[in-house]
Amino acid sequence: MSPLTFTRSCEIDAPVDRLREWHFEPGAFTRLTPPWEKARLISMPEALTDGAVAVIEVGIIGPLKQRWIAVHEITDTGFIDRQQEGPFAFWEHEHRFEPITPTTSRLTDTIRYRLPLGWIGRIFGKPFVERKLDRLFRYRHAVTTAALSSAP
Repeated sequence: MSPLTFTRSCEIDAPVDRLREWHFEPGAFTRLTPPWEKARLISMPEALTDGAVAVIEVGIIGPLKQRWIAVHEITDTGFIDRQQEGPFAFWEHEHRFEPITPTTSRLTDTIRYRLPLGWIGRIFGKPFVERKLDRLFRYRHAVTTAALSSAP
């Protein structure tokens, strides 16, 4: 079964190098995690590098939690995190930073994923995951826009 895709883009009032640096700074994941999200960072390397592994505990349903392990790959335009272990059958999240002008840039998050349980997961889980991703990335892009628009 082919992966599902979610994409969200926004324009940021900051040079592309600053946008990239902001995402690579220690604490970026915590800054970008909404207060309603049941996610706890267990371990994250100080520097985001090729092969860096993040371990996160995520809430699934009610009190149920699962460990999510993501491995990072640095690219020319940003980075990709791939689920090594976690709640999805497949998960790949590309963070893309592109210049628009010398002082503005575009942030694009593209997620390719497969839900567990095959077609049953796809039918019943897709609407829930799409709503959750939409809300999450609206928040993340608003936080990024506010932080970089107010930066010197």
